[in-house]
Amino acid sequence: MAFPTLPVNLTLLALLLSVALAADNASMDAGIILLNCGGSSQDLEVDSGGRTWDGDNGSNSKFTPSVEGVAASASYQDPSLPSMVPYMTARIFTSNYTYSFPVRPGRMFLRLYFYPVAYGKYVVPDALFGVTAENLVLLNGFNALQTAQAVNYACLVREFSLNVSSHSLDLTFSPSAFQNGSYAFINGIEIVPTPDIFTTPDATFVHGDYRAPFTFSADIGFQTMYRLNVGGQAISPKDHTGYYRSWDDDSQYIYGAGYGVTYSEDPNVTIMYTPAVPKYTAPLDVYDTARSMGPDPQLNLNYNLTWILPVDAGFVYLLRFHFCEIQSTFTLENQRTFYIYINNQTACDAMDVIFWSGGIGRPIYKDYVIVASGSGQVDMWIALHPYISSRSQYYDAIPNGLEVFKLQGHGSNNLAELTPPIPQKPYVDPNRLSSGVRKSRGVILAAIGGGFALVLIVLFSMCVICRRRKVVKSSCKTSYAHRNRPTCVLVHHFSFEEIQLATKEFDEAHIIGRGGFRNVYSGEINGGRKVAIKRLNQESQQGFHEFQTELEMLCHFRHGHLVSLIGYCRDKNEMILVYDYMPHGTLREHLYGTSNPPLSWK
Repeated sequence: MAFPTLPVNLTLLALLLSVALAADNASMDAGIILLNCGGSSQDLEVDSGGRTWDGDNGSNSKFTPSVEGVAASASYQDPSLPSMVPYMTARIFTSNYTYSFPVRPGRMFLRLYFYPVAYGKYVVPDALFGVTAENLVLLNGFNALQTAQAVNYACLVREFSLNVSSHSLDLTFSPSAFQNGSYAFINGIEIVPTPDIFTTPDATFVHGDYRAPFTFSADIGFQTMYRLNVGGQAISPKDHTGYYRSWDDDSQYIYGAGYGVTYSEDPNVTIMYTPAVPKYTAPLDVYDTARSMGPDPQLNLNYNLTWILPVDAGFVYLLRFHFCEIQSTFTLENQRTFYIYINNQTACDAMDVIFWSGGIGRPIYKDYVIVASGSGQVDMWIALHPYISSRSQYYDAIPNGLEVFKLQGHGSNNLAELTPPIPQKPYVDPNRLSSGVRKSRGVILAAIGGGFALVLIVLFSMCVICRRRKVVKSSCKTSYAHRNRPTCVLVHHFSFEEIQLATKEFDEAHIIGRGGFRNVYSGEINGGRKVAIKRLNQESQQGFHEFQTELEMLCHFRHGHLVSLIGYCRDKNEMILVYDYMPHGTLREHLYGTSNPPLSWK
């Protein structure tokens, strides 16, 4: 007689699960603060994810009824911005100011949003400031423009995890005392209460051959450095049901040509969260994709699946590896075991996902703690390699996700990242926005675009050759400190006055090419040598990136078929490149789309 009661029990179970899910979502949304800094408190703004942000500009502001500083609007909307809200308005502070947010005691994510462009009279390089939460330094000597340029992003989000013991979170913005005219700014502030996601009983401290248990103090602060969906696509905060975290595609950080293979969850496998790994640990989209080394055991034994992640030296880091076997082939222990190396140190010598998780489709994560030694910014190397001593069935390795967090130092109240050097205050051309875009006139500059593209093709080919070399526990590292390299000494350094003379004060009659973030002028140097002079927009992030890339590549890479870089100018914070003038145009113009005579095959 038990059979008739089965559907009722199942229905009741489904109802209880739905109630629990609804309660979970409600608890996640409770206490969330979204502040659109500089935005009107009269009009609530909705971001691209459908979340509503409160403005702080007005006497009826929900969180800041007496906020100081200046509310300002961005001078330009970069097309790569993920949303207008909260990036297109900002709050400017020329003196110290503290926001005080009512919160429930406990752990929470704090996210700070920065869009480094001009806001009225406030020019970008003057934004040099620090941010503290209670007594913990989050940012110090921070210049959002330089940081964004270093990673080639239009905007920045800095995410911290704090354990607040009181009923308020005080957040202080402090303009630098070491630079005249400095100011602080912020576009958006997000506060999301969370469970204590860092309560981990089995974290392992790794130092050389030494491994030991590591415990976290309850009040320690963290900064999120990387959150990678390994083998899967990027996950936006609106698609993440666990506290609006974003996950990046991992492929941009993989070293060499050893990308392995990616795959998704087997349709016969169902992922099941456990009490040890609750739903909020990571979304299903992380666990239902993975990257493995591939099906060839001999190939796998000759290389490492490796990621390189630049971090700030001198801090302790928590690395959280997410694993889940999602292929029906792997159901038993010792079918696939592998090493985990961190900075050429063995963190784990026989990782077996089935053993640690308890079965197929069950997520598990493992935490390791290391110290990043050195100075400045250093590369953190993470590598996986098959473990053969156990004679496992498959020589392979698999991760599903990876998170890297910077820890507040022991006895230190500091999480502040390193910031690239601050340039001089840039010269701003008052006419740069007054004239419309016109068609190029005269002879188009030869091969600045085409030659640079060919350089990239050649260098890419060289990189492909280099990346085919497989390395096991290699100590040879790729440097990410390119922004600190000395200026090229193989080309001439022109003064700004020489450039002005060559272009007749940048006379528009000498413009031979225009682009989104630069003009190209014809000019003469050294008593009549004709040159092409590219002047890049000082406030353009793309312009800065292009200048650095072209200068570093072309000054060291010379070829008879490529336009020659003659020199550069960095005076008065200008970004100017000087090339040989090519009277016959670019290769592209002779191949298609123009009236130029065709080229012979010879």
